Amino acid sequence: MVMTNAQRQAKYREQRLKNENGTGSRLNLVIEHGAHLALKRLALRYGVTVTALVEKLAMEEQARLTEAMSADEHISYCDSVTA
Repeated sequence: MVMTNAQRQAKYREQRLKNENGTGSRLNLVIEHGAHLALKRLALRYGVTVTALVEKLAMEEQARLTEAMSADEHISYCDSVTA
């Protein structure tokens, strides 16, 4: 059976959502051109993908932010966005 372009794209996106842990989330955004170039340069400099760089930056900033939170603040922070 021949797949349509939409079916091929849907299959591709589904496969891309599965990382080494079997999970993943799609992030679709538009950023300023200079910021995009900065991400590409940083990723190249550190020998990682832009995806890996964004994941690392987000997790490091979250760790820095939550380090000083009380238990209740941390719970509230985590409950603020769950999906």
